[in-house]
Amino acid sequence: MGDMMCPAPATARSTTTPRIPLLPYVLLGLASTVMSLEPDAEEEWAAVERRGAHLVTRAAERPFIIHGFNTYWLMSFAADEATRPRVTAAIAEAAGAGLNVCRTWAFADGGYHALQTAPFCYDEVVFQALDFVVSEARRYKMRLILSLCNNWEDYGGKAQYVRWGKEAGVDLTSDDDFFSGPTLKGYYKAFVEAVLSRINTITNEAYKDDPTILAWELINEPRCPSDPSGDTLQAWIEEMASYVKSIDTMHLVEIGIEGYYGPSTPELLLVNPDDYSGHVGTDFIRNHQAMGIDLASVHIYSDTWLPDSTEESHVQFVNTWMQQHIDDAANLLGMPIVIGEFGLSLKDGKFENEFRETFMQTVYNNFLGSWESGMIGGGCLLWQLFPEGAEHMDDGYAVIFAKSPSTFNLLANHSRKLEC
Repeated sequence: MGDMMCPAPATARSTTTPRIPLLPYVLLGLASTVMSLEPDAEEEWAAVERRGAHLVTRAAERPFIIHGFNTYWLMSFAADEATRPRVTAAIAEAAGAGLNVCRTWAFADGGYHALQTAPFCYDEVVFQALDFVVSEARRYKMRLILSLCNNWEDYGGKAQYVRWGKEAGVDLTSDDDFFSGPTLKGYYKAFVEAVLSRINTITNEAYKDDPTILAWELINEPRCPSDPSGDTLQAWIEEMASYVKSIDTMHLVEIGIEGYYGPSTPELLLVNPDDYSGHVGTDFIRNHQAMGIDLASVHIYSDTWLPDSTEESHVQFVNTWMQQHIDDAANLLGMPIVIGEFGLSLKDGKFENEFRETFMQTVYNNFLGSWESGMIGGGCLLWQLFPEGAEHMDDGYAVIFAKSPSTFNLLANHSRKLEC
């Protein structure tokens, strides 16, 4: 790999706890939108901030609605000259459908194309790949939600932090020790500070000052089943949200949880897809009451949560799941809701694309109705959107516009309704 940045290990800052051708129709649709920002547009490219349960752009004081997508591998692809054009293609094609936010990984802990090769050590080549992702997003007027860690082992995640801790002689017994071990929390804080304080080598702007970034996500889909009370994860969220805000007061912060209800609201446990999900250490209401959290994060995977259900049952679940979370985000939490991931897999052949589009439209309709009533802001991000040439990364959920023009039209129609 490239040059490594390995500053001497130190305690993290303390803080109080509180070459792919674009599709022809994309090229036509992007004629006036994918160019580099003009001077007037630069003035309007201000950070997005929270106003109660809604989002607005600071400069123009205009409502900002998230109509987004996930493409998690952008940094990894940008680190390789052979695959870098697919990064531009993914962002440009999404912009062509009117999407305005991309959620992607800003972490890779150990392994192939690692950003963090070891605690306090970062690969400059991969960091420059992330620079490219951020600069391309800005060029196409695409905001970013950057996730800082993974609950799962893909791209390292909390399991890699635990391995590093064990290698350093720390007594650890579970991957859940990531949330409580002082040494591991120090590793995470050091990484967070390195990312947030990074000076982009292309734009010459610190990430923490770049309005291209909409929000930081603490960790993708955190769970801590070793403590079903939720106390361990709650303490971690409170500490890390406060830490992020101590470095970056401009950007929004979200947790990245799936949205399961927990012990603080026993009357809502029946809304969860199953009994187990109420005992994984997360708690939708309590978690989002932590100081420093700006957005209520929810995921929707009824195909995996309710694998034996009918299509009608999936639609009913989405309606109930979304409306309960929208009501709670607006009335109990007073913050925007972000459906950070939603999708339906076509991998096993159980569902056809026609029903996937019905599923997607159900998600959009639920949010749209609540937004149009003035109840709440935020938005939804599809899992996931790929350009041609990245099919080998498909987990069954990928939408590829060239193979599904009807889905392109669905997304574009939703854009027009939101006036993104």
